[in-house]
Amino acid sequence: MIIAAAVLFSLIFLVSLWLIFSEKLNRTITAIAGGALIVGLGKLLGFYSEFDALAAVDFNTLGLLLGMMILVALLEPTGFFQYLAVWAGKFSRGKPVRLLVLLGTVTTILSMFLDNVTTVVLIAPVTILICEILGISPLPYLVSEALLSNTGGVATLVGDPPNILIGSAAGLSFNDFLIHSLPVVVVVWLTALFLLLYLFRRELAVRPPKVKAVLKLNPAEALNDWKTARRVLIVLAAAILLFFVHNLLHLSPSFVALSAAAVALVWVRPNINETLRKIEWSVLIFFAALFIMVGGLEAAGVLGSLVRVMERAAVMPPVLFGVLIIWAVAGLSAIVDNVPITIALIPVIHGLGAAGVDIGPLWWALAFGAGFGGNGTIIGSTANIVVATLSEKTRTPITSKLWNKRGLPVMLATCAVASILYAIAFPLF
Repeated sequence: MIIAAAVLFSLIFLVSLWLIFSEKLNRTITAIAGGALIVGLGKLLGFYSEFDALAAVDFNTLGLLLGMMILVALLEPTGFFQYLAVWAGKFSRGKPVRLLVLLGTVTTILSMFLDNVTTVVLIAPVTILICEILGISPLPYLVSEALLSNTGGVATLVGDPPNILIGSAAGLSFNDFLIHSLPVVVVVWLTALFLLLYLFRRELAVRPPKVKAVLKLNPAEALNDWKTARRVLIVLAAAILLFFVHNLLHLSPSFVALSAAAVALVWVRPNINETLRKIEWSVLIFFAALFIMVGGLEAAGVLGSLVRVMERAAVMPPVLFGVLIIWAVAGLSAIVDNVPITIALIPVIHGLGAAGVDIGPLWWALAFGAGFGGNGTIIGSTANIVVATLSEKTRTPITSKLWNKRGLPVMLATCAVASILYAIAFPLF
């Protein structure tokens, strides 16, 4: 019966991934349906109940995401993100290369501390506006923002959803990511930036016809509520400082994020209904449903079988095995959103650890593969889909074909550089 359940649960999970990949249904609806089906069948067969499903949900991850979402929901109406984008546009003085570097840098820095999707949702519309004022195509800037956002987000614990998942599962702190991931990401990010400047060299060579118009922009006009922005930024800075020392204080990252959100809510006192409406509840439910599905796979022994298969591959030199993980996860993340891939592989890595494999370096291989692999295709990352959707309102919409010509080379280059750095620094992981 267990074998039959394992096969059935595997089919449900694979079908759910296919529906998420093909966008036949909303991904949250797909995950909820898949989770409910697995719990129902597991309860019927007597080895996976609703209590087991609840225990499979990582509430530390959900709490961290919710806390950061509340802070973003409070900061977004103030115009702070638009202020940064307009400042970058004016400081570029209408020079395309400088504009791409500045917008890409602003997007990357924000993505190190905020969700990538939220960052591009806020920055991309202003980018389109600046490009319209200059009279140039926004295409290279939008693509670059998504790719650099995905790349930079790998640097910190809170910069990318897979990092949050990995940090919670492996017990990695904010400082662990700064020590092990940030140096790699800096080199990889520079590689991605220079490659993008080369790939878009023709578009960036076009001289904007309306340079004077962008010089007249006033960044201060975009910031419509400096008082609230200042308060939220103070709380956010305090939260980041606590992330540095949360291990010493024996605090979980989710507690830090939720506490910061509570302080900000009390200090700002916003319209709570408006704030709650801006939170991506569908994302939180999507994560919870995926945890439940993966918990069912673990209960049915599917992940245990996968662990045994990977144990055979683990006999190769540890460095090569880690590099193999980077490329395998990157390839999967390019065709399916990197979140379900990460959630599915976390218990597998735990299983390898229980079998005696040193899994410390494998967590970083998983983070690099999931983060950089999402750049490969237009559906590899939610941020990619967002900028592609926004570009449909412009004269030069982003297509899958165009993304493959720009995003895939960036993915291959960043994964190659990350693999080299991973191999060189392997003893430190």
